[in-house]
Amino acid sequence: MKLLSHFDNDYDEDGFRTCSVTGLNIHQDAERYVKIYGVTAVIALVIGGIFALTVALTRWELFSLVSEQNYYRHLSMHAWNILIFWMVFMEIAILYVGGPMVLGRKLPLPKLAGLGYILMLVGALGVNWAIWTTPAGADAPLLTAYVPLEIATEFYAFAIVFLLGATIAALPFFAAIWLEKRGNPGKTLPLVAFGAFITSIIAVQAILGGLAAFGYAFVWRVGIIETINTGIYRQLYWIIGHGSQQINLLAMITVWYFLTHVVGGAVVVSEKVSRSAFVLYLFFINLGAAHHLMVDPGVSVGWRVFNTSYAFYGAAFASMIHAFAIPAGLEVGRRQRGKGGGLFGWLTSAPWKNPIFSSTIFSIILFGFVGGITGVLMGQLQLNMTWHNTFATVGHFHGTVALGTSLAFFGLVFFVVKTMFRRDFISTKLAQIIPYFYAGAMGIATLMMMYVGILYGVPRRTSSAVENIPGTDFSLSAAELLFIPLGLGAVLAIVAGALFIVVTVASLIFGRRLEPGDDGGLIPDGGMATDGGITAEDIHAADMRGTFTMCLIFMATFVLLYILNWFLLTQLWQIGA
Repeated sequence: MKLLSHFDNDYDEDGFRTCSVTGLNIHQDAERYVKIYGVTAVIALVIGGIFALTVALTRWELFSLVSEQNYYRHLSMHAWNILIFWMVFMEIAILYVGGPMVLGRKLPLPKLAGLGYILMLVGALGVNWAIWTTPAGADAPLLTAYVPLEIATEFYAFAIVFLLGATIAALPFFAAIWLEKRGNPGKTLPLVAFGAFITSIIAVQAILGGLAAFGYAFVWRVGIIETINTGIYRQLYWIIGHGSQQINLLAMITVWYFLTHVVGGAVVVSEKVSRSAFVLYLFFINLGAAHHLMVDPGVSVGWRVFNTSYAFYGAAFASMIHAFAIPAGLEVGRRQRGKGGGLFGWLTSAPWKNPIFSSTIFSIILFGFVGGITGVLMGQLQLNMTWHNTFATVGHFHGTVALGTSLAFFGLVFFVVKTMFRRDFISTKLAQIIPYFYAGAMGIATLMMMYVGILYGVPRRTSSAVENIPGTDFSLSAAELLFIPLGLGAVLAIVAGALFIVVTVASLIFGRRLEPGDDGGLIPDGGMATDGGITAEDIHAADMRGTFTMCLIFMATFVLLYILNWFLLTQLWQIGA
């Protein structure tokens, strides 16, 4: 808190200030905790990024940096810090933005926000310690921490502490929503606040699953129960294992709506439609976890078919709604202000030199075309057989988490640096380069992961697959050359991530202080205010042919990949040959 007080802003006697970019009334407690959680998230990103490098240079067998005995330790450090700690600390910050800040309220129960942070920090440090102190050759937990592997008891204990901390940290957000609805019973929540609210509900579902899974394993490890049902554990685990990624999805989409509005001039084309899409997620998104259980004998074929088709399509439909609504809002907002004509002038004239905007748009495009499409494909019962436990699965969740959520969070961190820490970038040019650099490098690495997984069957759970699979004569050496662009892309993406850290931290320490009223160049096109004065009639009369064209391109891409994957499925075995 003392360190962050150095970055305090000027507040009125009630502790509020008006943001020069968004026009929101922001209370100092909410702003301080957004900073605290955000800074901690970036630290977790640093740790995860370090181990991303050691993992990448191990899977790229030209280097084989880490021994087979230590590989899972490094992979676990990478996975927990990137997929969990970087994401969840940022998501608590997003709740405080989407709740108290957007609603113009004080942060309720600030002591609980502090207690939640302490528990989350202790849990994160403890999990890292439990992973790093795992003896060589022993069972490192990775994310799954499957029983009956003899994983350290401390790991389960600290994971539980972290989840409890996240629950407590979310309580001030729920209190803010409750106070808002109590004070304005006939008023709907702003869309960003509504999206954050649905995110928080799905987070509760995921956390309850995590507490059930890790608590079940913990009482087994300490000897309270003698045996544990591995099938039940797996089903409980994937409530948090996949559910945590659904928190990422909804938080990311909420950030998309927020940042395209405040730095791109977007509007919401239909509040009811966008809200309906969030509600569909509430009922269907976690059913996507079923694709992790496709090869488990403990669930029936009927259960698998229902969860991976009819039910799962409810979530896919929600994603399609957002895929249209967000770019349509950007197109309408810019066209109605005279910013760009023709089919795509509204997009080509957009503020692409603003790293907040470019991070957000790359996140939308790459998540949709890479992470989203592959998620629907690998989530199908039949096609899952070609993806399951291959490197293509790793490519999928890098397409969702690294290309989608992380890029969106990069944009949000840049936004926080300027609007809450009130610091200018130490180098505007470097900040502008980062989204392009990272998106390009990680995009190459992700596509190559999918390629070697689908077409060559390279497995995901061993560090040395290309040169040999221990204990067999089977060779995957044909894929060896493909690991050159894969490895180079991964290393360059890590360099881009390191550049993001350097620019962010250096800007906080050495960046020029932005005075009150200075928008830091974030208002799009030098004066496109976020309200814009655009009416519902203007929106309904607007031209959206650019968005419609992009959606047709997206649908064509989806259909082609769908057909290709079914063709590849027919090539797996020549039965009867």
